[in-house]
Amino acid sequence: MNPYAKDFPILDQQVNGNPLVYLDSAATSQKPFQVIEAVENYYKTMNSNVHRGVHTLGSRATDAYEGAREKVRRFIHAGSTREIIFNRGTTTGLNLIASSYARDNLKEGDEIIISPSEHHSNLIPWQQVAKKTGATLKYFELEPDGTLDHAKAKAAITDRTKLVAIAHVSNVLGTVFPVKELASWVHAKGGVIVVDAAQSVPHMKVDVQDLDCDFLAFSGHKMAGPTGIGVLYGKESLLNAMEPIEFGGEMIDTVELYDSDWKELPWKFEGGTPIIAGAVGLGAAIDYLESVGMDTIDAHDRHLARYAMERMEEIEGIQIYGPRENRTGLVTFNLDSVHPHDLATVLDAEGIAVRAGHHCCQPLMRWLEVTATARASFYLYNNESDIDRLVAGLRKTKEYFGHVFG
Repeated sequence: MNPYAKDFPILDQQVNGNPLVYLDSAATSQKPFQVIEAVENYYKTMNSNVHRGVHTLGSRATDAYEGAREKVRRFIHAGSTREIIFNRGTTTGLNLIASSYARDNLKEGDEIIISPSEHHSNLIPWQQVAKKTGATLKYFELEPDGTLDHAKAKAAITDRTKLVAIAHVSNVLGTVFPVKELASWVHAKGGVIVVDAAQSVPHMKVDVQDLDCDFLAFSGHKMAGPTGIGVLYGKESLLNAMEPIEFGGEMIDTVELYDSDWKELPWKFEGGTPIIAGAVGLGAAIDYLESVGMDTIDAHDRHLARYAMERMEEIEGIQIYGPRENRTGLVTFNLDSVHPHDLATVLDAEGIAVRAGHHCCQPLMRWLEVTATARASFYLYNNESDIDRLVAGLRKTKEYFGHVFG
């Protein structure tokens, strides 16, 4: 019995007459009682705007909000809370870098390099930057298993490379990309590196100073926190030189009739009433994950991925994508002659929730030469029996469609 599943109330239910098996944590994780209660307590005891009032509720809310920022700083080992920008999520953070840093610093002749496996949130912004600035968008070459060859990747980074943007972990392949090495290579050429950490921060220890990344973005909802809250980390020197892209209350210092100036970091990038309850919930999620231990979560998720691949490969006609080693807790696959949406529908009838589709990675689907895939993704509340249920469901799916089309 998984000792953490009891902390997640949503898991204690039946779906279509079967106990729920939730295998879609790469899309969004479930929330423990501790996070739900923290958000509820905020609204019950301290709901107020932050930084603006001197009354008791305002002070409580401000302390909770800024306390969450310090928890995030410690969690990813940033040098200062000035480097922690709260926002709506990974997508918002990546777009902020593209709109503020990249559009002001890139020009015609410069190069942006990303990988073909990027989530659309870490692909489309760079397409737009290239169109606006005249910079050239290039792609690293993926190896057949979805990894990067270090020598090829290093050679692709030249004196023209001003920005590399890469996912720390692929949301389809499970590949752990060599961010630290890429950072070293791009810095040697005078560029910066942007990291999409949506799939890494929830599952493993991430130390931004050790990685030496310039920017890193992640989302609370994938790490047992609320939806609608995310974090952009940026090196203080870079953030100081950037202009905000949202203007209004909270982010200003002085406003005159014809000019204004901005607050210091991090608040110049947090215009308007911030996502206070979300930040409080994210802080509670960090407390919870740290109580389990990120090394424990990492080892658990990797074990489940290995176990899932071993069990699934017992089924004739299964195609699994991504590397065999150094991958995180998800398995993306197809079953011969069964469309992923049909597969997911049959599994749902068995109470098993998996993702089916292109996973916001259409270029990667073309690289894989498929239109869609199914994905089972794991977290600390899953166990081997969940995977056994998945394998039984896949066998039932294969049997059903074998009868229909056999």
